[in-house]
Amino acid sequence: MIIDKVKKLNGEDTKRVKNEKAADMMIGKWVKCDSCKEIIYKEDLHKNLSVCPNCGKHFRLSARRRIKQIADEGTFEEIGADILTKDPLKFDGYLKKVEVLKEKTKIEEAVKCGICEIEGEKAVLGVMDGNFLMGSMGSAVGERITLAIETAIEKELPLIMFCVSGGARMQEGIVSLMQMAKTSSAIAKLNQAKNLYISVLTDPTTGGVTASFASLGDIILAEPKALIGFAGPRVIEQTIKQKLPEGFQSSEFLLEHGFIDKIVERKEMKSTLAKLIRMHK
Repeated sequence: MIIDKVKKLNGEDTKRVKNEKAADMMIGKWVKCDSCKEIIYKEDLHKNLSVCPNCGKHFRLSARRRIKQIADEGTFEEIGADILTKDPLKFDGYLKKVEVLKEKTKIEEAVKCGICEIEGEKAVLGVMDGNFLMGSMGSAVGERITLAIETAIEKELPLIMFCVSGGARMQEGIVSLMQMAKTSSAIAKLNQAKNLYISVLTDPTTGGVTASFASLGDIILAEPKALIGFAGPRVIEQTIKQKLPEGFQSSEFLLEHGFIDKIVERKEMKSTLAKLIRMHK
């Protein structure tokens, strides 16, 4: 199947490509869609905003790619970059693992926040990154998000948060759980200041992030077929002793039951956000 893809990409010229070059194309430059099982050339996937051209599956995005897609070119000014991971519990191997992830992902924490323009509309933008400890919320993540909220209040700007998370960061124990209250309290102050807050739920948004700032938006958007919930289905079934409806933690199910306001495809996300900001000026 991969060979067929290579032939389609290069046409008749494929036959004349050297073996070494053909092998290089096949290694690390293809990705399999786990929805339709189709093999996709990575370059084509990136050009399509990391959305499968065959079935429309929205692949998970790094914070860097998300910011590039949403913020006008050259306008993103990061804030809180100096707020770094702490180890309050002296958890064995925690900081070492964080350093390895920093080198691998080229980011310092599981969220990047900054001031930017979206189709010319100024806003504070926060983007979580699932590549960094599954987007888990530790003290640094909570502090960065709180700083973004306080910046929005100070500069009288709308706040947009792209959420993706596996929940609280176990290596920081109760300190991690406290970030739920901290960020929720900051959002309450944003609400008192009458600033617009748009929360965008992406795949997956779970745990303490769902149970705090992610669910407190004035407007809550979601990407198609995103997993959104607090605990996993097996844990819930064991707790309530009932069979759960199929797909009950999908963005489509949550839209039907009033938990979110709209499902927005990635190609329309930037224009939708800009339109909402203009409407609420």
